[in-house]
Amino acid sequence: MNKPLVSVIVPTYNRAYCLGATIDSVLAQTYDALELLIIDDGSSDQTRELVENQYGYDPRVRYVYQTNAGVSAARNHGFRLAQGEFVALIDSDDLWEPWKLELQIAAFDRLPQAGMIWTDMHAIDAHGQPLSDRYLRTMYSAYDYYPTADSLFPSSFSLRDIVPHLPESICNQRAYVGNIFSPMIMGNLVHTSTVLMRRQRREQVGFFREDFRNAGEDYEFHLRTCRAGTVGYLNVSSIIYQVGRPDQITVRHGKEMATNFLKTVLPILRNDGDRVKLPPAMIREMLVMAHNWVGEKSLDAGDKHEASKAFLTSLRLRPLQPRVLGFFLLSLAPFHLDEWLRRNYRASKRILAKL
Repeated sequence: MNKPLVSVIVPTYNRAYCLGATIDSVLAQTYDALELLIIDDGSSDQTRELVENQYGYDPRVRYVYQTNAGVSAARNHGFRLAQGEFVALIDSDDLWEPWKLELQIAAFDRLPQAGMIWTDMHAIDAHGQPLSDRYLRTMYSAYDYYPTADSLFPSSFSLRDIVPHLPESICNQRAYVGNIFSPMIMGNLVHTSTVLMRRQRREQVGFFREDFRNAGEDYEFHLRTCRAGTVGYLNVSSIIYQVGRPDQITVRHGKEMATNFLKTVLPILRNDGDRVKLPPAMIREMLVMAHNWVGEKSLDAGDKHEASKAFLTSLRLRPLQPRVLGFFLLSLAPFHLDEWLRRNYRASKRILAKL
């Protein structure tokens, strides 16, 4: 029987120094029915030469260049070119375990109702030293509201049921399945490089938002994917994620990420609130934290006007916040104090954080 084709999309920008390892991890998959679409988002380094010289012989690999337009546009370009029944995404500095696709395809066979399946992940530091074998809950704070997978998903089964030949460290774990649209309102729970999607679900959901050029596009896309129906989670770490690269988007675009979070959840609450099955107090807490996040990142970026608006909204939602009140007053400081604030901003933040 023919295996279903998996289209693997790798957006990349000036990552020739690490892209080869990512490509190697995809081509080394034990599930071999795949095509690899490398979408070069306007690189000026040796990315083209790397791909053509080292992988030009492999018919599974396709290199596509586009004028720089951002990671969302690159992924969307890959979506339009993908031929597979399934679509996988991997960032150009991540690595896959060799059994990743095999495991997820087996899970899809067991879960015909699921449109997306993701996993946990390993984390290493900038020197390649291990940081965590289970990094998903560290990276995504929304998991704090759901301390176990059983508290998030209504049902599960043993991975031994579908991949008994894989190592015990995998077989001893579980697969979880359900509709988690409401929990996803609290924040992102999905790491993009761990995702495998059915083509049908991807077409139902559409594309990444290209106006979210540098941050927050993952959460918005995965929230819509969860809104569209059942998803699954495998409680194993199928990728290796490097923390702290200076060219990572999450390092450079904190304010945009915080702002885009609110741009994602506010329309959902306004237009689709009847589908959100969360206690009002829980939603209010999420909004308080989100506005505080925007406020602090705006202060970091020197945008005191935006910061004051965000802190004021947070205080209206929950007035008794001494720390946030302190930040709000800091954001209102007269402009002639700007130089002093710039010199003492970090010290001020440390003092306010203790309130």
